[in-house]
Amino acid sequence: MSELPDVAFNVPALEGRELDYVQDAARGGHLASGGEFTRRAAELLRDETGAAEVLMTTSCTAALELSAMLLDLQEGDTVVVPSFTFTSTGLAFARQGAGLVFCDIEPVTLGLDPAHLETLLDEHVRAVVIVHYAGIACDVDGIRAVLAKWPEVRLIEDNAHGLFGTWRDQPLGSLGRFATLSFHETKNFVCGEGGALVLNDPDDVERARVLYDKGTNRHAFMLGQVDKYTWKDTGSSFGLSDMLAAYLYAQLEMREVIQAKRRAVVEHYTTSLAPYADQLGFELMHVPPERTSAHHMFYVLLPDRDRRNDVLELMRKSGVQATFHYQPLDASDAGRSFAVRETECPVSRDISDRLLRLPFWNNLTDSDLDRVVSTFVEATTETLESR
Repeated sequence: MSELPDVAFNVPALEGRELDYVQDAARGGHLASGGEFTRRAAELLRDETGAAEVLMTTSCTAALELSAMLLDLQEGDTVVVPSFTFTSTGLAFARQGAGLVFCDIEPVTLGLDPAHLETLLDEHVRAVVIVHYAGIACDVDGIRAVLAKWPEVRLIEDNAHGLFGTWRDQPLGSLGRFATLSFHETKNFVCGEGGALVLNDPDDVERARVLYDKGTNRHAFMLGQVDKYTWKDTGSSFGLSDMLAAYLYAQLEMREVIQAKRRAVVEHYTTSLAPYADQLGFELMHVPPERTSAHHMFYVLLPDRDRRNDVLELMRKSGVQATFHYQPLDASDAGRSFAVRETECPVSRDISDRLLRLPFWNNLTDSDLDRVVSTFVEATTETLESR
């Protein structure tokens, strides 16, 4: 084992006034959801995305569950989700009784494949969920062209990776009827656990507020619109604690600094690794035109599963904590049980076998990055020569 310190895969960082704001929230005496910092964070995100409303939630999973509730799913309804994504993307809709239809991804952005989507749509589909993988917009043009033939199908963005990324200068999270955000400790902006539901249609706001407030019209009561609040609908306890919102708001205040740091990590990896790609047989992640990346991660694609796994093992033995990513949901036990029919997702399987994520966090130093690059190059060289 190397005597050098490990380069961790992820290290959350204090970037601004996080601890000050948490103290302020504690001293203010409002620790639950709906406090001053919850309001500030929601307003900032609403202004940045142009949304009709933003509801701060306990996680991106919770935001997806809230969006599923807003669909009013009935028996026989289905939702199309990518196979190459985290479980929550499908789980939220399966919990509300929807059958799942798994769609393959295309190999450029690793987002939903419009050509495959077109073969999956029918009268039972209520929604299509897209993921902007790595914070890079998927093929929005292609997906919109397909959905133009199905105007009743809602588009939902699982934007866990993509806050402050853009497509044709439009913010990711502003493109669907609903969008969801993540503030998990592995994301660009963190509060340990947290999320948000972005509502882009004003017609959804009133009911979303009721579902968000445990099925009550509490929000209308707080605004003085009714003289008492009562149980009106289904719902749950989705609100983010003001303590966590305080931490998050400090992170969001530093968004330009944080994004600049993460952009520099991407540029360092890209510049350093590009000269070796053809020689050592790997592909670098790619940002197509008319997109601005959110700089959520950096990945490479090895030629096959065995070589990817060998490179991972060698890097970890050298103290550099790289990792792989999603296993295709359509091949999982739960995925098979929730799917209404079997679909073929060969690109998802191929990418899952070959993708390797490099360490990525705000304050990686140049020496950290050089060590990651040299370790990766050595590992890929060794695995190439051993074949």
